[in-house]
Amino acid sequence: MQTVTAPIPLVRPAGEEAREAPQATDAASTHSPYDALPTNREISKALRAARKERRRIERGEVRRFTKRSRRRRLAWLAAAGVVALLVLGVAGVAVSPLLALRHIEITGASRLDAADIRAKLGDQLGTPLPMLDQAAISSDLAAFPLIRSYSLESHPPDTLVVRIEERQPVGVIQKGSVFTLVDAAKVPISSSQTRPEGYPLVTAAGGSAETDADSAFAAAAGVLSALPPTVLAQVDTISAKTKDDVSFTLRGSGATVVWGSAEDSDLKAADLTALLAGASGANRYDVSSPHSVTTG
Repeated sequence: MQTVTAPIPLVRPAGEEAREAPQATDAASTHSPYDALPTNREISKALRAARKERRRIERGEVRRFTKRSRRRRLAWLAAAGVVALLVLGVAGVAVSPLLALRHIEITGASRLDAADIRAKLGDQLGTPLPMLDQAAISSDLAAFPLIRSYSLESHPPDTLVVRIEERQPVGVIQKGSVFTLVDAAKVPISSSQTRPEGYPLVTAAGGSAETDADSAFAAAAGVLSALPPTVLAQVDTISAKTKDDVSFTLRGSGATVVWGSAEDSDLKAADLTALLAGASGANRYDVSSPHSVTTG
C-alpha cells in the first residue's frame, strides 16, 4: 500500500507580498533613457569612419570630373614625347657621319673651271650637310668675280650641288692698250691685249645702273641688253656722252643708229629690226623717237 504525499501550497501573508512589490518597481526605475546613447569612444570612431568615407567619395568625384583633362594631359605628354624623340633622332642623324659631305657638283659654269670651284670649297668636305658653313661657302665663291649669283642644294646622303649663274659680258672697255670684257654691272670678266671678238666696244663714262642709274654707261648697257640677238650681233661700237644720246655703229656696213635715251628700248628695238629688214642699205637709222623713225 503506497502513501501519496501532496504538496502543500505556500501561503504568504498579505503583508509580505505587499512588501516585495515596491522592490520590483524600484529596480525598473533605476534604468535611465540616456543609458542607450553611444559612448564618446563610439562617437569618435563613427566620425573617423564618416570622414574616411567622405574623402573616398570626394576622390572619386574629383577623378570623375577631371577624367577628360587627365586624358588630354596624357595625350599632350605622349605627343611631346614623340616630338622630342623625333628631334633627338633628326639631330643625331644630322651630326652623324652618314650625312658627311663627300661630293661637290658644279652646274652652270662655262667660263669658269668647275674643278677650281670644287677645290675652293674643299674645306667643307667631311662636314655633315646640315652643318655646312654657309658664310664660308659665300666667302669662297666671292673669289670668283665671274659668279653673278649661286644657289646651294643638299642631296643626301653626301652630295652638295652648287648652281652657278655666271656674269654675261655685254661689251668691251678699252683703257690704253688693254681691252677688258665687262658685264652690265661693269664688272671685269677678262682682259687682253687684243679686242675680244663678237662684243661691241663701249665708249661711255660713269658706273653701272647699280651705282649710277643716270650714267652714260648705264644707258649704253641698258640699250645693249634690250637688243635682240640678231641685232646685237651686228653692233660694232656704242657710245654715249650722257644717258640721252646713245648711238652705235653696225659691223660691215658701218651704218649709224641714233638711239637716244634708254627709254622705250623695246619699241625702238622692234622699229630698228623692221628698218634693217626694209632698208638694209641705209647709212643712218634714227629711232630716238619710236613713233617717227627715219633713215638716211
